[in-house]
Amino acid sequence: MNDHGRAVKTGKKTSSYKAGSLTLAGTVAMGTGVMIGAGIFALTGQVAELSGPLFPLAFLIAAVISGFSAYTYIKVSNKYPSAGGIAMILQKAYGPATVTGAAALMMAFSMIINESLVARTFGTYTLQLFDVGRDSILVPILAIGLIIFAFLVNIASNKIIGSISSVTAILKIGGILIFSLAILWAAGFTFKFAQSAPESAASPTGFIAGIALAILAFKGFTTITNSGGEVVHPEKNVGRAIMISLAICLLVYMAVAFAVGSTLGIDEIAAAKDYALAEAARPAFGDYGVWFTVAIAIIATASGLLASVFAVSRMLAMLTDMELIPHRHFGMPGGIQTHTLVYTVIAAGLLAAFFDLGRIASLGAIFYLVMDIVIHWGVFRYLRKDVGAQGWVLLSAIFFDVVVLGAFLMMKANSDPWIIVIAFVGIVIIVGFEKYYLSNKRSLTDANTHGGHGGHGS
Repeated sequence: MNDHGRAVKTGKKTSSYKAGSLTLAGTVAMGTGVMIGAGIFALTGQVAELSGPLFPLAFLIAAVISGFSAYTYIKVSNKYPSAGGIAMILQKAYGPATVTGAAALMMAFSMIINESLVARTFGTYTLQLFDVGRDSILVPILAIGLIIFAFLVNIASNKIIGSISSVTAILKIGGILIFSLAILWAAGFTFKFAQSAPESAASPTGFIAGIALAILAFKGFTTITNSGGEVVHPEKNVGRAIMISLAICLLVYMAVAFAVGSTLGIDEIAAAKDYALAEAARPAFGDYGVWFTVAIAIIATASGLLASVFAVSRMLAMLTDMELIPHRHFGMPGGIQTHTLVYTVIAAGLLAAFFDLGRIASLGAIFYLVMDIVIHWGVFRYLRKDVGAQGWVLLSAIFFDVVVLGAFLMMKANSDPWIIVIAFVGIVIIVGFEKYYLSNKRSLTDANTHGGHGGHGS
């Protein structure tokens, strides 16, 4: 197919990776490396605040919903493995239309939002080593510093990122599991649920809204889809890598959730929601526990940001090559991906500077869920027979996304309506921008074509 051919071709243009360069183990390491970043460190407290004492169940349900969501990506990637990833799926479903570019940009922005979440989490946890409040100006300063560091590493070498991801994935998972088991051991393996939850946090709507945030902790599996063209035997291993990564992350997240819930009450978790894991380590192991948790958080967030910055810049470069977004180099040297790398870190830095963790996570959840619904509908409407997908699974994925997004918006309408306004305006701007750009590009193409056939222009 033409669209597929374009995606593969552009993937080669925008990336130094080559087909078959990622083994199954390497792909799983990359997926878990992206997922286990800020997700568990920043979101545990926020999910608990919304979902109440049963917040570990919110992570479990989020994993199930993510599994339904992954089905769509796996089915298309199995038949059309491509470096184009999400952009390729959208192009296959909708063609070079406004919805394709808009949904792909929403995915890119949700990933940039996640980068700012990771960066601020790094700042928040690092400051637990010092007697500094979470509202300190040092949080965004440290966040921007980490983003700049990620930029410099990405500029230096892509190979460094692959090596770091493999090593840090083991350190992160091992460290977090040690943290969880140690705290549960100190609590006598009681696996008790956190107590003293506010009524608002224990409501059904609040619980479902918590699931929406928990989904953010699993959405890193899309990075595997975006690297489909580089995976060994992608028709088999993309799906395997996604499901293995989801299973590993679920194990890690459930262990953490039970550990935190066995140590702190909901009111305590809510008070320390930006650094809940460090706070959970304090009663059992004092400062040593905090230092260990902070060390793991620093490793997790720094490595996750390195991988995410590369993935986003690569995706934006792909969209540029697919002629879905314009490109301006503003006099900068280097290729397209170098330029998109600059744009990525600037956007992430601005978000990290002006938005707190709660608002960043909210924006990321809204953008991601909207994009996810568009993906599922496109595959259901246009591709399900071609890729052999079951319609009921695709519709189930849409249903789950709509339910959790609706509940989340209801909660935010009461607690922080401005974030809904910001998200809505952002989506309108993205759609309007894409419509204008693509319409203008078609007009120029038509004019050039018309002019080239006999010169009948006026």
